[in-house]
Amino acid sequence: MTRSRVPLLSALALLLPLTPLALGGPAAAAPPGAAAGQEPPAALAFTNPGFEQGATGWQFTSGTGVATNYPHGGARLAYLDAGPGMKVSQTVTATGRGVYDVSAWIATGGPNGRYVARVNGAVAAALTLPSASNYRRHTLSRISLAPGDTLEIAFESGDGWVNADDLMPSPASPADPRVSSSDPKIVEMFEWSKRKANSWVHLPGTQGPLNADENHTGGSGSGAYAASYWAGYANRSGYYSRDMAHQLAGAGVLALHAENRTMLRSFAASATPEHKYYPAWALNFDAKTYLSIDYKSPSNFVREVPATFELVQKAEEAYRWSGDRSYVDDPVLWDFYRHATDEFVTLHDGLKNNGTVKVAEGTGKGIFQGTASYNEQSGEPLAEAGDAIGSQYQAYLAMASLARSKGDCALADRYGAKARDLKAYFNSTWSGTGSGAAMVRGYTTDGRALTGWGKENSWFMPMKQILDPGPRREAYLDYIDQQASGPGRPSNIEALTYLPDTFFRNNRNDTGWKWMKDVYDHKDVQHVNTKQGTNGDYPEVSFTLLGQTVEGLMGVSPDAPAHALSTGSRLPSGMDWLRIDDLRIGDSAFSLRHDGASRSSLTHTSGSAAYTWEARFPGTYATLAVDGVAQPARTKVVDGVTYTYVTPLVAPGRTVTVQAG
Repeated sequence: MTRSRVPLLSALALLLPLTPLALGGPAAAAPPGAAAGQEPPAALAFTNPGFEQGATGWQFTSGTGVATNYPHGGARLAYLDAGPGMKVSQTVTATGRGVYDVSAWIATGGPNGRYVARVNGAVAAALTLPSASNYRRHTLSRISLAPGDTLEIAFESGDGWVNADDLMPSPASPADPRVSSSDPKIVEMFEWSKRKANSWVHLPGTQGPLNADENHTGGSGSGAYAASYWAGYANRSGYYSRDMAHQLAGAGVLALHAENRTMLRSFAASATPEHKYYPAWALNFDAKTYLSIDYKSPSNFVREVPATFELVQKAEEAYRWSGDRSYVDDPVLWDFYRHATDEFVTLHDGLKNNGTVKVAEGTGKGIFQGTASYNEQSGEPLAEAGDAIGSQYQAYLAMASLARSKGDCALADRYGAKARDLKAYFNSTWSGTGSGAAMVRGYTTDGRALTGWGKENSWFMPMKQILDPGPRREAYLDYIDQQASGPGRPSNIEALTYLPDTFFRNNRNDTGWKWMKDVYDHKDVQHVNTKQGTNGDYPEVSFTLLGQTVEGLMGVSPDAPAHALSTGSRLPSGMDWLRIDDLRIGDSAFSLRHDGASRSSLTHTSGSAAYTWEARFPGTYATLAVDGVAQPARTKVVDGVTYTYVTPLVAPGRTVTVQAG
């Protein structure tokens, strides 16, 4: 076992079951209006998963034990000395039927240790461990259990010492998407991302710590976790609005619709008049209480303007992925959308005169007083920022879409007009007249326009598509790529995860793919926050790579409420074809394949209703071949690009192929 003492802290110091924890920090604050329902017990439970109760629940061979010198979380860990034949294990009996992932944080002093799951004595999943002295999260995926099955989880010795800590069960995702391609890189990347992302999903009813963070590793108490997933640092017991918003599409690809809804609703419930309609920055995994490291009082909590608007946009996207009517019928969610796009803007607009257009502002006084930008490192006293105004624009568009789905056409038209007015003002006035480094990306509290590199408040402007298409936007995209590739490269991996979205949404397919590969290729590098672990163990990395594969490379835009989807290939140079199976939209599953930018096939593998497929191709064609037969096609201009498309109806069990040229 290792003799070093450089603990990497985890919010999972304790899971199921827990003895009461000593108070180690501020009590959790309960959001007004939060649901008070009690989660039922978790369907799969491990005793003493963080070894905080010593050997309780575990079996140890000679050469193994519990130590305190190098825990991942809490104060204790299990160790195995180097050499063959040693094992630390726990066996539980399934009481119900289900499919599960089981994850653990493991560090090793040499290769060839093993992490194994056995069902009724037979190996169901196993990993051979690499040599890695820093803790990394390893997952045994999709373990099927029936009532009465025995499940053994075992850590087995190898060529060097093995340390293990913080076991966590997760329900296997409802969807099990798979990709195949002419490019093995995307196949490897997607498989890793799928397994890693699902390992962050909590099994509802799991008992775990509340308010665990780097200062209070045991938290301030315990509670039953709701349907949720990790979105933020792995050493904190909660999820963050900014991270969750960015991870939502990847969660949609895994059909984690219950988790998305629970988390979005918890943020919506927290955006009270007392908070001036800001949502809480982070909640504990019980989906009820505010994470205390970021919340001190109703006037002293972390809040950032873009998050309020992104949550509205992402709720609309979650509706399109799931088809869940609660996104338009639930009064908690609906009231949040209305307040976020109306009173919130009015209450936080007053430092800069924008004429007839309202722009939500920060205070310029720090994250606990309300900042205008996600860029927390700049030190600039920002009143208005490019990421906030871009997110406000998308929130207006989302509100228009949600209102239309609710049947309120007048409200939809009103917000459509607000979006158009804001975008026109941004391009004619707010962003100045410069290009590249000379484009305005924000304003200080004393009215100074800021240009140059602002990281989030730079790349969010084209990512949120508030910037008009044309030479000015193209020059700014070049500038973003140059800065991020050179002296302006962010040190934290989670910032870089936005770059593929930025470039795919602006039809820079090769650049979007370049940044996906960059993020993935740095997954095993230590995160800049050493307490977090490796870059790949930052949850945002895996979730965003999933979403960028489907929405970016494959150009999928779901619309489950309308039983429709649109697709448009964004395959980069050198990737001849890409296919995904078990793509879930609403209650339907699909297989989709793109061959270059000119041929697409969609199979509706299961579902209850036919879907309208908008098969979209760049360029102008009089006809498109549908299953080999030329059919008249239509054209449209989307964000400055002309597309030709057809809309065949694809019934369950049917395959349709469309080809251009």
